[in-house]
Amino acid sequence: MKNEEWGCATLRFIQEHSEDDVKTLALKAHGLEGVDLPFALDQIAGRQTARRKLPSWAAVDSIVYPPHISMEQCSSEQTALYKKSVLDRLHWLSLRSPNDVSSFLIDLTGGFGVDFSFLSRGFRKAVYVERQEHLCDAASHNFRCLGMDNAEVVCEEAEDYLDYCDNADVIYLDPARRDSHGGKTFAISDCTPDVISLLPTLLKKARLVMIKLSPMLDWRKAVADLGEENVVEVHIVSVDNECKELIVVLSSLSSSPSTSSSAFCPSLYCVNILTGTLSTLVVPLSRQSQCGKQEFAVSGNQETAAFPAFLYEPNASIMKAGCFDALCDRYPHLIKIAPNSHLFISSEEIPDFPGRSFSIDKTTTMNKKELRKALSGITSANIATRNFPLSVNELRKRLKLKDGGNTYIFATTDINTCHILYICAKISNNI
Repeated sequence: MKNEEWGCATLRFIQEHSEDDVKTLALKAHGLEGVDLPFALDQIAGRQTARRKLPSWAAVDSIVYPPHISMEQCSSEQTALYKKSVLDRLHWLSLRSPNDVSSFLIDLTGGFGVDFSFLSRGFRKAVYVERQEHLCDAASHNFRCLGMDNAEVVCEEAEDYLDYCDNADVIYLDPARRDSHGGKTFAISDCTPDVISLLPTLLKKARLVMIKLSPMLDWRKAVADLGEENVVEVHIVSVDNECKELIVVLSSLSSSPSTSSSAFCPSLYCVNILTGTLSTLVVPLSRQSQCGKQEFAVSGNQETAAFPAFLYEPNASIMKAGCFDALCDRYPHLIKIAPNSHLFISSEEIPDFPGRSFSIDKTTTMNKKELRKALSGITSANIATRNFPLSVNELRKRLKLKDGGNTYIFATTDINTCHILYICAKISNNI
Protein backbone atom coordinates (compact mmCIF):
# COMPACT_ATOMS: atom_id res chain seq x y z
CA MET A 1 0.00 0.00 0.00
CA LYS A 2 2.64 2.47 -1.08
CA ASN A 3 1.93 5.94 -2.37
CA GLU A 4 2.47 4.89 -5.98
CA GLU A 5 -0.25 2.26 -5.60
CA TRP A 6 -2.81 4.97 -4.91
CA GLY A 7 -2.53 6.40 -8.44
CA CYS A 8 -1.00 9.73 -9.34
CA ALA A 9 -4.35 11.45 -9.88
CA THR A 10 -5.70 10.21 -6.54
CA LEU A 11 -2.56 11.22 -4.67
CA ARG A 12 -2.56 14.66 -6.30
CA PHE A 13 -6.25 15.11 -5.42
CA ILE A 14 -5.57 14.26 -1.77
CA GLN A 15 -2.68 16.72 -1.57
CA GLU A 16 -4.54 19.54 -3.32
CA HIS A 17 -7.70 19.21 -1.22
CA SER A 18 -6.21 18.31 2.19
CA GLU A 19 -7.91 21.26 3.90
CA ASP A 20 -11.24 21.17 2.03
CA ASP A 21 -14.62 20.14 3.41
CA VAL A 22 -15.13 16.46 2.60
CA LYS A 23 -18.90 16.66 2.08
CA THR A 24 -18.51 19.50 -0.42
CA LEU A 25 -15.73 17.62 -2.21
CA ALA A 26 -17.89 14.51 -2.53
CA LEU A 27 -20.44 16.51 -4.53
CA LYS A 28 -18.06 18.56 -6.64
CA ALA A 29 -15.58 15.80 -7.52
CA HIS A 30 -18.08 13.03 -8.27
CA GLY A 31 -17.06 11.15 -11.43
CA LEU A 32 -13.63 12.80 -11.66
CA GLU A 33 -11.54 10.72 -14.05
CA GLY A 34 -8.61 8.78 -12.61
CA VAL A 35 -9.45 9.56 -8.97
CA ASP A 36 -10.49 6.86 -6.51
CA LEU A 37 -12.87 9.27 -4.82
CA PRO A 38 -14.09 7.12 -1.85
CA PHE A 39 -10.50 6.33 -0.91
CA ALA A 40 -9.35 9.93 -1.41
CA LEU A 41 -12.16 11.29 0.75
CA ASP A 42 -11.31 8.82 3.53
CA GLN A 43 -7.68 10.00 3.42
CA ILE A 44 -8.57 13.69 3.49
CA ALA A 45 -11.05 13.23 6.35
CA GLY A 46 -8.64 10.92 8.16
CA ARG A 47 -5.78 13.39 7.98
CA GLN A 48 -7.99 16.20 9.24
CA THR A 49 -9.15 14.09 12.18
CA ALA A 50 -5.59 12.89 12.88
CA ARG A 51 -4.36 16.46 13.30
CA ARG A 52 -6.74 16.70 16.23
CA LYS A 53 -6.58 13.18 17.66
CA LEU A 54 -3.24 11.76 16.49
CA PRO A 55 -0.73 14.56 15.86
CA SER A 56 2.29 12.23 15.65
CA TRP A 57 0.50 10.14 12.99
CA ALA A 58 -0.66 13.24 11.12
CA ALA A 59 2.98 14.29 10.80
CA VAL A 60 3.62 11.22 8.60
CA ASP A 61 2.21 11.90 5.11
CA SER A 62 2.17 8.26 4.00
CA ILE A 63 -0.19 6.98 6.71
CA VAL A 64 -3.33 5.31 5.32
CA TYR A 65 -6.57 6.12 7.13
CA PRO A 66 -9.75 4.01 7.45
CA PRO A 67 -13.33 5.21 6.83
CA HIS A 68 -14.49 8.14 8.94
CA ILE A 69 -16.40 6.15 11.58
CA SER A 70 -13.28 4.14 12.46
CA MET A 71 -11.30 7.35 12.90
CA GLU A 72 -13.89 8.78 15.27
CA GLN A 73 -14.01 5.57 17.32
CA CYS A 74 -10.27 4.97 17.61
CA SER A 75 -8.29 6.03 20.68
CA SER A 76 -6.79 9.48 20.77
CA GLU A 77 -3.05 9.95 21.16
CA GLN A 78 -3.71 11.35 24.65
CA THR A 79 -5.54 8.28 25.91
CA ALA A 80 -3.12 5.89 24.18
CA LEU A 81 -0.16 7.58 25.86
CA TYR A 82 -1.95 7.44 29.19
CA LYS A 83 -2.50 3.68 28.82
CA LYS A 84 1.18 3.30 27.95
CA SER A 85 2.16 5.15 31.15
CA VAL A 86 -0.03 2.78 33.18
CA LEU A 87 1.48 -0.22 31.46
CA ASP A 88 5.04 1.02 31.94
CA ARG A 89 4.48 1.46 35.68
CA LEU A 90 2.74 -1.87 36.29
CA HIS A 91 5.03 -3.77 33.97
CA TRP A 92 8.03 -3.62 36.23
CA LEU A 93 5.95 -4.48 39.29
CA SER A 94 4.88 -7.72 37.59
CA LEU A 95 8.41 -8.97 36.99
CA ARG A 96 9.34 -12.04 39.00
CA SER A 97 12.92 -10.86 39.53
CA PRO A 98 15.01 -7.73 38.80
CA ASN A 99 16.71 -9.58 35.90
CA ASP A 100 13.44 -10.73 34.35
CA VAL A 101 13.25 -8.15 31.55
CA SER A 102 9.94 -7.73 29.72
CA SER A 103 9.85 -8.27 25.98
CA PHE A 104 6.53 -9.43 24.51
CA LEU A 105 3.19 -7.64 23.96
CA ILE A 106 0.09 -9.01 22.21
CA ASP A 107 -2.81 -6.84 21.05
CA LEU A 108 -5.65 -9.27 20.32
CA THR A 109 -7.99 -6.65 18.83
CA GLY A 110 -5.68 -4.55 16.66
CA GLY A 111 -8.24 -2.47 14.75
CA PHE A 112 -6.73 0.69 13.29
CA GLY A 113 -3.65 0.09 15.44
CA VAL A 114 -3.44 3.35 17.38
CA ASP A 115 -3.24 1.81 20.85
CA PHE A 116 -0.88 -0.88 19.58
CA SER A 117 1.49 1.68 18.07
CA PHE A 118 1.95 3.39 21.45
CA LEU A 119 1.75 0.39 23.80
CA SER A 120 4.30 -1.59 21.78
CA ARG A 121 7.07 0.93 22.37
CA GLY A 122 9.79 -0.57 24.56
CA PHE A 123 8.93 -4.20 23.79
CA ARG A 124 11.35 -6.41 21.91
CA LYS A 125 8.42 -8.08 20.17
CA ALA A 126 4.83 -6.89 19.69
CA VAL A 127 2.10 -8.80 17.84
CA TYR A 128 -0.94 -7.09 16.35
CA VAL A 129 -3.86 -9.50 15.85
CA GLU A 130 -6.87 -8.52 13.74
CA ARG A 131 -9.48 -10.62 11.95
CA GLN A 132 -10.24 -8.13 9.14
CA GLU A 133 -7.77 -8.42 6.29
CA HIS A 134 -8.08 -4.82 5.05
CA LEU A 135 -7.19 -3.50 8.52
CA CYS A 136 -4.19 -5.83 8.66
CA ASP A 137 -3.00 -4.52 5.28
CA ALA A 138 -3.33 -0.93 6.44
CA ALA A 139 -1.63 -1.71 9.74
CA SER A 140 1.34 -3.39 8.03
CA HIS A 141 1.78 -0.32 5.85
CA ASN A 142 1.34 2.19 8.66
CA PHE A 143 3.64 0.42 11.11
CA ARG A 144 6.43 0.49 8.49
CA CYS A 145 5.80 4.20 7.96
CA LEU A 146 6.04 4.75 11.72
CA GLY A 147 9.31 2.83 11.93
CA MET A 148 7.92 0.07 14.15
CA ASP A 149 10.53 -2.63 13.57
CA ASN A 150 9.27 -4.78 16.46
CA ALA A 151 5.73 -5.18 15.10
CA GLU A 152 4.29 -8.40 13.67
CA VAL A 153 0.85 -8.42 12.03
CA VAL A 154 -1.34 -11.53 12.28
CA CYS A 155 -4.66 -11.77 10.45
CA GLU A 156 -6.63 -14.18 12.61
CA GLU A 157 -9.46 -14.47 15.11
CA ALA A 158 -8.31 -13.50 18.60
CA GLU A 159 -9.53 -16.79 20.08
CA ASP A 160 -7.62 -18.87 17.52
CA TYR A 161 -4.36 -16.99 17.98
CA LEU A 162 -4.66 -17.23 21.77
CA ASP A 163 -4.85 -21.03 21.53
CA TYR A 164 -1.30 -21.42 20.24
CA CYS A 165 0.62 -18.19 20.98
CA ASP A 166 3.57 -18.09 23.34
CA ASN A 167 3.18 -16.62 26.80
CA ALA A 168 3.41 -12.83 26.81
CA ASP A 169 4.25 -10.14 29.31
CA VAL A 170 1.14 -8.15 28.39
CA ILE A 171 -2.06 -8.87 26.46
CA TYR A 172 -4.22 -5.92 25.44
CA LEU A 173 -7.85 -6.08 24.26
CA ASP A 174 -10.35 -3.51 23.07
CA PRO A 175 -13.34 -5.77 22.34
CA ALA A 176 -15.81 -4.59 19.70
CA ARG A 177 -18.88 -3.04 21.29
CA ARG A 178 -21.34 -3.63 18.45
CA ASP A 179 -23.64 -6.59 17.82
CA SER A 180 -24.18 -8.42 14.52
CA HIS A 181 -26.72 -5.77 13.47
CA GLY A 182 -24.36 -2.86 14.16
CA GLY A 183 -26.09 -1.79 17.37
CA LYS A 184 -24.05 -0.61 20.34
CA THR A 185 -23.49 -2.97 23.28
CA PHE A 186 -22.05 -2.16 26.69
CA ALA A 187 -21.99 -5.38 28.72
CA ILE A 188 -18.65 -7.19 28.65
CA SER A 189 -20.36 -10.48 27.78
CA ASP A 190 -21.94 -8.89 24.68
CA CYS A 191 -18.63 -7.67 23.23
CA THR A 192 -16.44 -9.45 20.67
CA PRO A 193 -14.31 -11.32 21.55
CA ASP A 194 -16.01 -12.61 24.70
CA VAL A 195 -13.46 -11.56 27.31
CA ILE A 196 -15.25 -13.38 30.14
CA SER A 197 -14.94 -16.79 28.48
CA LEU A 198 -11.33 -16.07 27.47
CA LEU A 199 -10.29 -14.77 30.88
CA PRO A 200 -8.78 -18.00 32.32
CA THR A 201 -6.62 -18.40 29.21
CA LEU A 202 -5.68 -14.72 29.15
CA LEU A 203 -4.48 -14.84 32.75
CA LYS A 204 -2.44 -17.97 32.03
CA LYS A 205 -0.88 -16.51 28.90
CA ALA A 206 0.14 -13.09 30.27
CA ARG A 207 1.35 -11.48 33.47
CA LEU A 208 -0.78 -8.43 32.81
CA VAL A 209 -4.05 -8.15 30.87
CA MET A 210 -5.29 -4.66 29.98
CA ILE A 211 -8.89 -4.33 28.74
CA LYS A 212 -10.47 -1.18 27.30
CA LEU A 213 -14.22 -1.05 27.91
CA SER A 214 -17.09 1.31 27.19
CA PRO A 215 -17.18 4.42 29.42
CA MET A 216 -20.92 3.74 29.72
CA LEU A 217 -20.25 0.54 31.67
CA ASP A 218 -20.50 0.62 35.47
CA TRP A 219 -16.99 0.04 36.81
CA ARG A 220 -18.24 -1.94 39.82
CA LYS A 221 -20.02 -4.42 37.55
CA ALA A 222 -16.90 -4.66 35.37
CA VAL A 223 -14.83 -5.58 38.44
CA ALA A 224 -17.42 -8.13 39.56
CA ASP A 225 -17.68 -9.69 36.08
CA LEU A 226 -13.91 -9.94 35.65
CA GLY A 227 -13.28 -11.18 39.18
CA GLU A 228 -12.22 -8.78 41.93
CA GLU A 229 -9.39 -11.12 42.91
CA ASN A 230 -7.81 -10.60 39.46
CA VAL A 231 -8.16 -6.82 39.21
CA VAL A 232 -5.00 -4.78 39.69
CA GLU A 233 -6.29 -1.34 38.70
CA VAL A 234 -9.36 0.37 37.24
CA HIS A 235 -8.98 3.64 35.31
CA ILE A 236 -11.83 5.97 34.38
CA VAL A 237 -10.26 8.26 31.79
CA SER A 238 -11.69 11.61 30.70
CA VAL A 239 -10.26 14.12 28.23
CA ASP A 240 -11.20 17.77 28.74
CA ASN A 241 -13.86 16.61 31.21
CA GLU A 242 -15.52 14.18 28.79
CA CYS A 243 -15.45 10.54 29.88
CA LYS A 244 -13.74 8.51 27.13
CA GLU A 245 -12.57 5.12 28.42
CA LEU A 246 -12.89 2.56 31.16
CA ILE A 247 -9.65 0.60 31.54
CA VAL A 248 -9.31 -2.53 33.68
CA VAL A 249 -5.92 -4.14 34.34
CA LEU A 250 -5.85 -7.73 35.56
CA SER A 251 -3.21 -10.21 36.65
CA SER A 252 -3.17 -13.65 38.23
CA LEU A 253 -0.21 -12.31 40.22
CA SER A 254 -2.54 -9.98 42.15
CA SER A 255 -3.89 -12.94 44.14
CA SER A 256 -0.57 -14.79 44.27
CA PRO A 257 1.23 -15.19 47.63
CA SER A 258 4.56 -14.44 45.91
CA THR A 259 6.65 -11.48 47.01
CA SER A 260 6.29 -9.69 43.67
CA SER A 261 2.50 -9.53 43.98
CA SER A 262 2.76 -7.44 47.16
CA ALA A 263 3.86 -4.52 44.97
CA PHE A 264 0.33 -4.26 43.57
CA CYS A 265 -2.08 -1.94 45.35
CA PRO A 266 -5.50 -2.54 43.74
CA SER A 267 -6.87 0.95 43.09
CA LEU A 268 -9.42 2.99 41.18
CA TYR A 269 -7.96 5.92 39.23
CA CYS A 270 -10.21 8.85 38.28
CA VAL A 271 -8.28 10.66 35.55
CA ASN A 272 -8.93 13.85 33.62
CA ILE A 273 -6.46 14.73 30.86
CA LEU A 274 -6.21 18.42 30.12
CA THR A 275 -3.83 20.30 27.83
CA GLY A 276 -0.47 20.02 29.54
CA THR A 277 -1.88 18.65 32.82
CA LEU A 278 -3.16 15.41 34.32
CA SER A 279 -5.60 15.36 37.25
CA THR A 280 -5.81 12.07 39.15
CA LEU A 281 -7.76 10.91 42.20
CA VAL A 282 -6.76 7.46 43.46
CA VAL A 283 -9.08 5.36 45.64
CA PRO A 284 -8.12 1.91 47.00
CA LEU A 285 -10.41 -0.74 45.53
CA SER A 286 -10.90 -2.06 49.06
CA ARG A 287 -13.12 1.01 49.57
CA GLN A 288 -15.21 0.38 46.47
CA SER A 289 -18.29 -0.62 48.47
CA GLN A 290 -18.19 2.79 50.16
CA CYS A 291 -17.75 4.91 47.06
CA GLY A 292 -20.82 7.01 46.45
CA LYS A 293 -22.84 5.14 49.09
CA GLN A 294 -21.99 6.80 52.40
CA GLU A 295 -24.58 9.02 54.04
CA PHE A 296 -23.91 12.75 54.27
CA ALA A 297 -21.89 13.83 57.30
CA VAL A 298 -20.62 17.36 57.90
CA SER A 299 -16.85 17.37 58.23
CA GLY A 300 -15.40 20.52 59.73
CA ASN A 301 -17.34 23.10 61.71
CA GLN A 302 -20.84 24.40 61.13
CA GLU A 303 -19.62 27.95 60.56
CA THR A 304 -17.62 26.81 57.53
CA ALA A 305 -20.68 25.03 56.12
CA ALA A 306 -22.93 28.03 56.74
CA PHE A 307 -20.68 30.66 55.15
CA PRO A 308 -18.81 29.01 52.27
CA ALA A 309 -16.61 31.05 49.95
CA PHE A 310 -15.97 28.47 47.23
CA LEU A 311 -17.99 25.85 45.36
CA TYR A 312 -16.57 22.81 43.54
CA GLU A 313 -17.90 20.48 40.85
CA PRO A 314 -15.92 17.20 40.44
CA ASN A 315 -14.64 16.26 36.99
CA ALA A 316 -16.39 13.72 34.75
CA SER A 317 -14.29 10.73 35.89
CA ILE A 318 -15.04 11.32 39.56
CA MET A 319 -18.72 11.82 38.75
CA LYS A 320 -18.67 8.54 36.84
CA ALA A 321 -16.88 6.71 39.66
CA GLY A 322 -19.14 8.08 42.36
CA CYS A 323 -16.25 8.24 44.83
CA PHE A 324 -17.25 11.54 46.40
CA ASP A 325 -16.20 10.62 49.93
CA ALA A 326 -12.64 10.14 48.71
CA LEU A 327 -12.58 13.85 47.85
CA CYS A 328 -13.34 14.74 51.47
CA ASP A 329 -10.57 12.37 52.58
CA ARG A 330 -8.10 14.08 50.26
CA TYR A 331 -9.22 17.64 51.06
CA PRO A 332 -10.13 17.96 54.78
CA HIS A 333 -11.68 21.43 54.35
CA LEU A 334 -14.10 20.17 51.70
CA ILE A 335 -17.74 19.71 52.68
CA LYS A 336 -20.53 17.98 50.76
CA ILE A 337 -23.62 20.12 50.35
CA ALA A 338 -25.92 17.09 50.59
CA PRO A 339 -25.85 13.34 49.90
CA ASN A 340 -27.11 13.60 46.32
CA SER A 341 -25.92 17.04 45.27
CA HIS A 342 -22.42 15.96 44.13
CA LEU A 343 -21.32 19.54 44.81
CA PHE A 344 -18.86 20.68 47.46
CA ILE A 345 -18.13 23.88 49.38
CA SER A 346 -15.26 25.24 51.46
CA SER A 347 -14.16 28.40 53.21
CA GLU A 348 -10.63 28.11 51.78
CA GLU A 349 -9.72 27.83 48.11
CA ILE A 350 -8.41 24.44 46.96
CA PRO A 351 -6.17 25.26 43.95
CA ASP A 352 -5.64 21.65 42.81
CA PHE A 353 -9.25 20.49 43.07
CA PRO A 354 -9.94 17.84 40.36
CA GLY A 355 -12.77 19.62 38.60
CA ARG A 356 -14.27 23.09 38.26
CA SER A 357 -13.88 25.69 40.99
CA PHE A 358 -16.04 28.76 41.62
CA SER A 359 -16.05 31.67 44.03
CA ILE A 360 -19.45 32.13 45.63
CA ASP A 361 -20.81 35.66 45.32
CA LYS A 362 -24.28 35.10 46.81
CA THR A 363 -26.61 32.37 47.98
CA THR A 364 -30.39 32.50 47.93
CA THR A 365 -33.45 30.35 48.45
CA MET A 366 -36.31 30.31 45.95
CA ASN A 367 -38.12 32.96 47.95
CA LYS A 368 -39.22 35.62 45.45
CA LYS A 369 -37.95 38.54 47.53
CA GLU A 370 -34.57 36.89 48.12
CA LEU A 371 -34.28 35.94 44.45
CA ARG A 372 -35.01 39.44 43.25
CA LYS A 373 -32.31 40.87 45.50
CA ALA A 374 -29.71 38.18 44.71
CA LEU A 375 -30.24 38.43 40.94
CA SER A 376 -30.22 42.22 40.79
CA GLY A 377 -28.14 43.34 37.79
CA ILE A 378 -27.83 39.79 36.36
CA THR A 379 -29.39 39.30 32.91
CA SER A 380 -27.72 36.05 31.81
CA ALA A 381 -26.11 33.05 33.51
CA ASN A 382 -24.83 29.50 33.01
CA ILE A 383 -27.25 27.36 35.02
CA ALA A 384 -26.78 23.84 36.38
CA THR A 385 -29.18 21.85 38.55
CA ARG A 386 -28.20 19.01 40.89
CA ASN A 387 -30.78 17.22 43.03
CA PHE A 388 -33.25 20.03 42.28
CA PRO A 389 -36.98 19.79 41.39
CA LEU A 390 -36.72 22.02 38.28
CA SER A 391 -34.83 21.33 35.07
CA VAL A 392 -32.32 23.85 33.74
CA ASN A 393 -34.84 25.16 31.18
CA GLU A 394 -37.61 25.40 33.77
CA LEU A 395 -35.37 27.27 36.20
CA ARG A 396 -34.05 29.60 33.50
CA LYS A 397 -37.63 30.48 32.59
CA ARG A 398 -38.51 31.04 36.26
CA LEU A 399 -35.48 33.29 36.77
CA LYS A 400 -35.98 35.08 33.41
CA LEU A 401 -32.29 34.83 32.53
CA LYS A 402 -30.57 34.37 29.17
CA ASP A 403 -27.98 31.63 28.67
CA GLY A 404 -24.25 32.38 28.89
CA GLY A 405 -22.19 35.16 30.37
CA ASN A 406 -19.73 35.08 33.28
CA THR A 407 -22.22 34.21 36.03
CA TYR A 408 -22.73 30.59 37.07
CA ILE A 409 -25.76 29.48 39.07
CA PHE A 410 -25.88 26.07 40.77
CA ALA A 411 -29.32 25.06 41.97
CA THR A 412 -29.42 22.22 44.47
CA THR A 413 -31.00 20.90 47.67
CA ASP A 414 -29.06 21.19 50.93
CA ILE A 415 -28.86 18.80 53.87
CA ASN A 416 -31.98 20.39 55.39
CA THR A 417 -33.93 19.76 52.11
CA CYS A 418 -33.95 23.49 51.40
CA HIS A 419 -33.79 24.48 47.72
CA ILE A 420 -30.84 26.81 47.36
CA LEU A 421 -29.06 28.69 44.57
CA TYR A 422 -25.33 29.42 44.60
CA ILE A 423 -24.49 32.42 42.41
CA CYS A 424 -20.84 32.11 41.44
CA ALA A 425 -17.95 33.29 39.29
CA LYS A 426 -15.69 30.70 37.68
CA ILE A 427 -12.10 30.60 38.89
CA SER A 428 -9.66 30.57 35.97
CA ASN A 429 -7.13 27.81 35.22
CA ASN A 430 -9.61 24.99 35.69
CA ILE A 431 -12.14 23.35 33.40
